[in-house]
Amino acid sequence: MCYGKCARCIGHSLVWLAILCIVANILLYFPNGETKYASEDHLSHFVWFFSGIIGGGLLMLLPAFIFMGLEQDDCCGCGGHENCGKRCAMFSSVLAALIGIAGSGYCVIVAALGLAEGPRCLDASGQWNYTFANTEGGYLLDSSTWSQCIEPKHAVEWNVSLFSILLALGGIEFILCLFQIINGVLGGICGYCCSRQQQYDC
Repeated sequence: MCYGKCARCIGHSLVWLAILCIVANILLYFPNGETKYASEDHLSHFVWFFSGIIGGGLLMLLPAFIFMGLEQDDCCGCGGHENCGKRCAMFSSVLAALIGIAGSGYCVIVAALGLAEGPRCLDASGQWNYTFANTEGGYLLDSSTWSQCIEPKHAVEWNVSLFSILLALGGIEFILCLFQIINGVLGGICGYCCSRQQQYDC
């Protein structure tokens, strides 16, 4: 089994997931494509936690690029030493995966909190409030209550859709990083055997 190739596949997947997280987070700032709600501070405060931009995005790119660089044709990795190359590279990927787990975990937690609290919107009393904050997420199962948000139009749908996307993407990132920890440990243990076996395979 080539642990480096597996890590590289994970790395490529994380890059695309990170880009999608960044895009989803940016869209949260522009309900219905309008900029005035951000400039007037009428957005959920969880939007300003940058969970998709930093947690699921930028923090995920570091481990992603490290994973992508693990697969070497000569299987010699770190310092070009056959005996320790794969071991060194694969064990270092575990540390990178921990950074990814922290970033994706942050993204998941903030997205879940954003979903539970709901959007900040203009209600029937003419006040900007977190209309569904006291429902403990119950509003998600009762779409008939969403009309309580008068402005922005479709604020609930916008909020629920994008935070759900961030929640899902962050969860996938978390699983992939967790899998890379297992892959990295196994690759580190078997790294020497891999480089010795390669002498015969080549």
